[in-house]
Amino acid sequence: MKNNSSTVIPIAPAGHAVVTAPGVAVPATGLLADRLGRPLTDLRISVTDRCNFRCSYCMPKDVFDKDYQYLPHSALLSFEEITRLARLFASHGVRKIRLTGGEPLLRKHIEGLVAQLAELRTPDGDPLELTLTTNGSLLRRKAAALRTAGLQRVTVSLDSLDDAVFRHMNDVDFPVADVLAGIDAALAAGLGPIKVNMVVKRGTNEQEILPMARYFREHHGGKVVLRFIEYMDVGATNGWRMDEVLPSAEVIARIAAEFPLVPLEATTPGETAQRWAYAGGGGEIGVISSVTQAFCHDCSRARLSTEGKLYLCLFANAGHDLRPLLRGTASDDDIASAIGHIWQGRADRYSELRALRGPDDGPADAAAPRRVEMSYIGG
Repeated sequence: MKNNSSTVIPIAPAGHAVVTAPGVAVPATGLLADRLGRPLTDLRISVTDRCNFRCSYCMPKDVFDKDYQYLPHSALLSFEEITRLARLFASHGVRKIRLTGGEPLLRKHIEGLVAQLAELRTPDGDPLELTLTTNGSLLRRKAAALRTAGLQRVTVSLDSLDDAVFRHMNDVDFPVADVLAGIDAALAAGLGPIKVNMVVKRGTNEQEILPMARYFREHHGGKVVLRFIEYMDVGATNGWRMDEVLPSAEVIARIAAEFPLVPLEATTPGETAQRWAYAGGGGEIGVISSVTQAFCHDCSRARLSTEGKLYLCLFANAGHDLRPLLRGTASDDDIASAIGHIWQGRADRYSELRALRGPDDGPADAAAPRRVEMSYIGG
């Protein structure tokens, strides 16, 4: 696990808490709140730590090179283990599950996991909302099978329509046309409305904001929602700098200058994106502003790594290892209670604290606790 300077950089922080079954039970009532009163409603599950792209803001090639040691298959949670945990999270109030990676479509037979998750129900008897985030590279061949298995929607990461810029950003020379074909296939399969996420990095792809807006408005209208994400200081390997962040307010101003926009209300509590509709019709866009407008106050998301560590924040520097409980003798009640204790102790609000102290203009302090890599727990 070495980059070109021979620095060992694992994707997960070395420190994590091994979870044991607590002595005082936390019953699963469908309502679970953390120390700041935030409910647990969303679970993001990473199904692989591998990806076939090498985007510089996520899995830069100088770290994740051909010699990088990924987790062995035996360390990964099986589909049955993932489904068991998902069922227990649902008993605490989780209503939405998003499958992530790495690139989740690299996990063999991923549609089998989707089918298992589609059988789960909330305490009220409702099916869970099942979504998946992908770079779109394998979506054309997988879309129909995923929909048949029970997947409802997909989110596609796409940072440019310009083929040269896109190939540069994914750093594996993958053509943008294949991702667009995957989006078309997903729409044809019924996996819509689709969300397309564009990470905007000043000086790299900001010139693509308007072309992206024009394309999806004209070609797909309300069937595709384009969302612009501020370049974030996740992990320890992407060399994040504040001067490479293009504030969402500027993104909105650029688009509104060509297409007048009307603000929309949030559709659900804890929604990460601020939404805007095109005044003249043609759908909507969104902006996710975790750097300039932190939304920690109503964050209701937990993240499960591919080998069973529970993270309570995208910017966490430690996780809670649930795998020993899964592979030991713990009962469902034991594991559900452990999850309850973990969430009840949660007070994470990294982005709000960053905003209070003011972000640095340079790379992250090497002496600070190293945060988990986004490629390990999903975005």
